[in-house]
Amino acid sequence: MPGYLLRYALLLFFSCLLLPEEGYSQLKPYVGVMGGIATLSADARSQLTGTGLNASQYKPENGPALNIFGGIHLNDFLSLQANYVWNRNDLTLSSTSSGSNSFFEERRKSSQHALIFDLLVYFRRRDSRLRPYLSVGTGLVHFSSTAKTLTAISGSPPLPASQFASNGAALRVAVGIDIAVNRRLAFRYSFSETIRHNDISEQLTPPGARRLANFQNLFGIVASF
Repeated sequence: MPGYLLRYALLLFFSCLLLPEEGYSQLKPYVGVMGGIATLSADARSQLTGTGLNASQYKPENGPALNIFGGIHLNDFLSLQANYVWNRNDLTLSSTSSGSNSFFEERRKSSQHALIFDLLVYFRRRDSRLRPYLSVGTGLVHFSSTAKTLTAISGSPPLPASQFASNGAALRVAVGIDIAVNRRLAFRYSFSETIRHNDISEQLTPPGARRLANFQNLFGIVASF
């Protein structure tokens, strides 16, 4: 786990230990929806061989994202939340080999569907107009990718599978703020990072080494009951 993610998780854990027990009697359900932009992390690798240099990379494009969620405010400072998260991003994969004098470039589309369970820690009371929070969560992500266009090819390079998909666990960390509109409705902004196994890098030759990070800027509303 990256160091800053570990620090967030520890902060949330110790914050929970300091919460008063009587706060857990203040249960209050809520639901919401947010939309925005998803940005995937890129990856690249070069490898020296006896006959030359092999290099590969993929370049993602920004795409739409959607987060539908529901949860329970346990008290003024702690909430539990379940999320359905979707995003779609286009990709460009390429590789080259100087030894075999071959290369390719391919455009693809990808999507992710996730079910994530979050723990949110707020830093101001529930009746405050501005309520910043930190959250950490985990869940299951389904990733899939399909080839669109082979834009360039020379020689006989190893090509990615035309379609590939996987299910895997993910860790999500987010920061955000709720801005109250009235007693039941609030505007929410969230910036999150979700990290999971990188299926895209596995398709490269040589394969990349970084995990796949999904950054999302989301805006939406929260309705409390």
